[in-house]
Amino acid sequence: MLKGQGVLVIGAGIGGLASAIALAKRGANVRVVEQAPEITEVGAGLQISPNGVAVLDALGLGERAREMAIRSRSVVLRDFRLGALVLRVDLSKHSPDLTYLLFHRADLIDLLADGARDAGVQIELGRQVANLSEDEAGVSVEFADGSQEQHALVIGADGLHSGMRQLLNGKAAPDFTGQVAWRACVPTTDELMPEVTVHMGPGRHLITYPLRGGQLINIVAVEERTTWADEGWNHPGDPEELRHAFSSFSPQVNYLLERVEIVKLWGLFSHPVAQYWHRNHSALVGDAAHPTLPFLAQGANMALEDAWVLADCLANIDARYALPAYHKRRHARVKRVIAAANANARNYHLQNPVVRGAAHSLLRLGGAFAPAKVVGQFDWIYRHDVTRN
Repeated sequence: MLKGQGVLVIGAGIGGLASAIALAKRGANVRVVEQAPEITEVGAGLQISPNGVAVLDALGLGERAREMAIRSRSVVLRDFRLGALVLRVDLSKHSPDLTYLLFHRADLIDLLADGARDAGVQIELGRQVANLSEDEAGVSVEFADGSQEQHALVIGADGLHSGMRQLLNGKAAPDFTGQVAWRACVPTTDELMPEVTVHMGPGRHLITYPLRGGQLINIVAVEERTTWADEGWNHPGDPEELRHAFSSFSPQVNYLLERVEIVKLWGLFSHPVAQYWHRNHSALVGDAAHPTLPFLAQGANMALEDAWVLADCLANIDARYALPAYHKRRHARVKRVIAAANANARNYHLQNPVVRGAAHSLLRLGGAFAPAKVVGQFDWIYRHDVTRN
């Protein structure tokens, strides 16, 4: 039902580019408009879990993705003070059939942009959308240069501050979570294990993992505090402030933080899952529909899932019912993932030392006596394959 259908996608991030590829491969004529003058991403890492890898495979990008990324072999939890091991989840042993990838965000964007162009998608940069409106005929798009267009189908993949989300749901102020996060990458010549390490402390945690063949170490550090920072991924932070916030952490962490020269700081805000994901001629994907806090590394993966399901519904369901079907297939899953991510943050940040010690002891016992159960607790996320449903 998409053969020859014109589609405009607003936003050339992960959700927008993946949507464009999925739609184009089903016969749609797709244009992507992006307000930035070039497709770039901040120097930071992200984790593509098996549910996201399944979409990359279905889009024909899986082989190249595995070449560009590092395959994660384990997840390690450590206590903050001395770096004592709490839990090691051996992914290669207990779920060898699943692929977990550690990606530099810019590399994933490049992969998707190349895939979109190969699929015949037209990408236009420096095109800022100034206003949107929708009626029975379609969506009217006004650009910042004064030009206007009418489209029968527009996909809003325009992120946290989505104009399409506002059109469908009105304005809504997000709530500050009481947490801020830093992102940094540092070069290294050390031999790194292909694993994700979480250092857990009172009111804060820090995650590290290698990128680009082990040439970089990605750092994501989250701290609870009363003073907030602006929302967004690209605000400059102070490396000394980062070091001070995590000064009580292990010598290994402090050694790593001493090497940070450039860091980005942003506030973490809670946005409700959008009540309305679509009208007759428009739909939302990714953060525009459901901003996700970074405590299960599922933001990019949910955007990839959205992209596939949206295209699948539009291609195989009568046009009158395709967008409602997309919302129905995605809404409950996304809400459950977001709730699990929020719970993860609380578990990482236990303040009471007695409670924290008891919780860490339980994790050690689980890792020692029931490792398969520990690995399997998130099977409902990682083994869910939207390309087969």
